[in-house]
Amino acid sequence: MDPTESLIEYPSDFPIKVMGATHADFAATIVDVVLEFDPTFHIGRMEVRPSPKGNYTGLTVTVRATSRAQLDDLYRALHGHPMVKIVM
Repeated sequence: MDPTESLIEYPSDFPIKVMGATHADFAATIVDVVLEFDPTFHIGRMEVRPSPKGNYTGLTVTVRATSRAQLDDLYRALHGHPMVKIVM
């Protein structure tokens, strides 16, 4: 398959999982990052799951993906954020 092709049809809802150390501002910070790439995103499209010991917080943010470039840029921004440990 050509690397410029995508298996995703745009626009579509696309879930992204983000994990980081538990911090009072973690979820709000991730929302701010996501809003830079999806201005239609709202808090109701985010699931929050603390780890069993409470050391980490997992988020699933469902964005409205409009292009591969948008998703690539969002993944890079999340991956490069100092509060984020894992992006899937």
